[in-house]
Amino acid sequence: MKLRVAYVGRPRSRALNQAAADYAARIAHFCDFALRELREAGGARVKFPGALLVALDPAGREIDSAAFAGRIQQWRDSGVREVVFLVGGAEGLPGKLRADCELLSLSRLTMPHELARVVLLEQIYRAFTILHHHPYPK
Repeated sequence: MKLRVAYVGRPRSRALNQAAADYAARIAHFCDFALRELREAGGARVKFPGALLVALDPAGREIDSAAFAGRIQQWRDSGVREVVFLVGGAEGLPGKLRADCELLSLSRLTMPHELARVVLLEQIYRAFTILHHHPYPK
């Protein structure tokens, strides 16, 4: 299964970029993984044809880490070839795009989109370590 995290805009924080790169390298040990910067989110369906789109959105479903790992396992086991997580910019994601996505909320708390990207990456890494019975999540 291919897994992508696509985000709108160029993150400026050196520390958050380094954290994102660290988690991206860790995730790549478990699956075909890539980070992708988007100029605008509106064309995500064209850029990722056939992919399951999962948008980070405050109105999305909140789940815990174990359930998130289960969701990734379910996608993998059901033959989903590519999952793309979308992280909007400061303005969020367009409503038309959100309607075409599964919605996921990381938290009821508001956080900067650059930090949300790192939190998402950590949770993806945590999910794979849960699925592979790695000691990280303990």
